[in-house]
Amino acid sequence: MPKITIMPHAQLCPEGRTIEVETGKSLCEALVEHDVEIEHACEMSCACTTCHVVVRQGFNSLNESTEDEEDLLDAAWGLEATSRLSCQVKLGAQDITIEIPKYTINHARENH
Repeated sequence: MPKITIMPHAQLCPEGRTIEVETGKSLCEALVEHDVEIEHACEMSCACTTCHVVVRQGFNSLNESTEDEEDLLDAAWGLEATSRLSCQVKLGAQDITIEIPKYTINHARENH
């Protein structure tokens, strides 16, 4: 089973963490199941950017992003070349390291 190393995030995972999950599972689902409460305002339907992560290691082991995901990522805060929407990532057999950006764009949460 692949391991996901989560880099420290002040609110969601202050000390960082490593979890093991089954191959093929959604990264967002895996995080939520292991009490890393990453936002997913669209209920993991690839309709927002609140579950944006940056894959620091193991990016090439993941499934390819779709055109819809790429279009949404263009609006994500802190976009990098290895950015993904965690709801669209299916975990491969290789371990990965992710960073959850400090900010997300969530108009509902921000009272817009």
